[in-house]
Amino acid sequence: MSDPLATLSTLLMPVFAGLNGGEPADPTVRPSDRADAQINGALSLAKRVGSNPRDLAQQIVDSGVLVDVASEFEVAGPGFINVTFADAFLEAQLAEVVADDRLGVARAVVAKRVVIDYSAPNVAKEMHVGHLRTTVIGDSLVRMMEFLGHTVIKENHVGDWGTPFGMLIEHLVDLGEDTSAGGLDQGELDVFYKEARTKFDGSDEFKDRARARVVQLQDGTDPETTRLWELLVAQSTTHFNELYDKLDILLTDEDLAGESMYQPMMLDTIGKLDDAGLVKVDDGAKVVFPPGFENREGHPLPLIIQARTGGFNYATSDLACVYDRIHRLDADLMLYVIGTPQSQHLQMVFEVARMAGWLKEPTEAIHVNFGNVLGNDRKMLKSRSGDPLKFVALLDEAVERAQASIAEKNPDLAASDATIAKTVGIGAVKYFELSADRIKDYVFDWDRMLAFEGNTGPYLQYAHARICSVFRRAAIERSTVRDAPIVFGHVAEKALAMRIMGYPSAIENTLDSYSPHKLCTYVYELASDFSSFYQECPILKSDEPMRTSRLALADLAARVLEHSLGLLGIIAPQEM
Repeated sequence: MSDPLATLSTLLMPVFAGLNGGEPADPTVRPSDRADAQINGALSLAKRVGSNPRDLAQQIVDSGVLVDVASEFEVAGPGFINVTFADAFLEAQLAEVVADDRLGVARAVVAKRVVIDYSAPNVAKEMHVGHLRTTVIGDSLVRMMEFLGHTVIKENHVGDWGTPFGMLIEHLVDLGEDTSAGGLDQGELDVFYKEARTKFDGSDEFKDRARARVVQLQDGTDPETTRLWELLVAQSTTHFNELYDKLDILLTDEDLAGESMYQPMMLDTIGKLDDAGLVKVDDGAKVVFPPGFENREGHPLPLIIQARTGGFNYATSDLACVYDRIHRLDADLMLYVIGTPQSQHLQMVFEVARMAGWLKEPTEAIHVNFGNVLGNDRKMLKSRSGDPLKFVALLDEAVERAQASIAEKNPDLAASDATIAKTVGIGAVKYFELSADRIKDYVFDWDRMLAFEGNTGPYLQYAHARICSVFRRAAIERSTVRDAPIVFGHVAEKALAMRIMGYPSAIENTLDSYSPHKLCTYVYELASDFSSFYQECPILKSDEPMRTSRLALADLAARVLEHSLGLLGIIAPQEM
């Protein structure tokens, strides 16, 4: 264990248990502004055992547990213990991180099968900025969970079924496959959809054809209808994959789990709910009444699983999805990275699954909700035409702006490396998204996003590039300093080392609430601590052995920067 706070907590646990009659008690070790750490657990333990908290804190100090860990410690206030770690202790902890390919981060004690539902675009519609949050947040959670050793199943719940496909297929037939495919290949999905909708709304003849086509699609009796539907799905998937590739998202065709996949399960799902005695008929529709949900009039709120017309809806599909993920995929944990407006719907679906006996402990279903992306007017971000801003347009503009910024700061690099603008531009978009608290709305701001100062992607990427430049100037390979001992000669070195060793806790805190902004905060603090170290502690001009020690510390900071940015799906360039 290389996190000094976690190590201290582990050392204290037997002492606290001894003072608690042999029962476990939390030492509650936290960072401190007055020292390196503060032990707060004596206050709560004192209440439990009926003792004076300061006396109890003194007993902890007198146990001798801190002697080999701390250079200074004192009982303060009502019973806090302030601890300043001994340099030798920290240097030994840091050596463990240097030698560890995982940078001190242990694998999960219990590996789970985790299904993460994210991105979920709609066929025949272009992805817009509203898909940014689910796609980027979900992908970062995939990377973190896989790093901890969990088996992660990515599911892209694409909207590829339903009544709109009747009009889309008929519009494709009217245009001809060659014309339609050409337009769709050029990224004109929204144009195609709007044309079909206009024709549907304005022509009864077309409307009748579209409705007949839906029946043929849903009952599977017409191979030609199925083929045309598959063509639409394939064209749309090409568009999705281009965006995923541009954004460096892990989703592939193998992760597609469209709504169509669950259509054959719908009747069986309703049958299972009926067998469990949950299905009621309300105004001709089949519904389930999960407890605790009411409408505005205070009446029980039904979850409709089959309309009075006999049709299925999102609730039916989502319940079939829950059943499938639990029984076929053996999921221990299901994360739904879906916008906040769907909170009530998902909570009702989860509750019905519990009532049916499908979703039961220890299996969990969690809605990882998120707010909206807003423009400067604090309304939903839109293009100049007033339509939702297309995802591809946003990414292209980010790369263009990054290219201009790099050309201004480092024209030689901008001219020689065509990939650096993409690395910085895409990284800026992803970091700006992930650094915002996911449950809140945030304002999309190009200037803040692409700034080389402050809590931004370019600032963090530059911090990594700066370390690489130190080694280029030194004309040595970074790996050659990893056997060198790191010793502290300045407070900034110790602060940077402490931050580096906090990496495991940063990941743990992030996944406790599935909130990537917490890891972003850690990475920014790490980069800031390195900046202070760089300014306060000469590296290449220092005498040996301090020069090599500081190079080793800089290398370790770069390793953690690169790795943590990688968990966020962001590339750390060697040069900027």
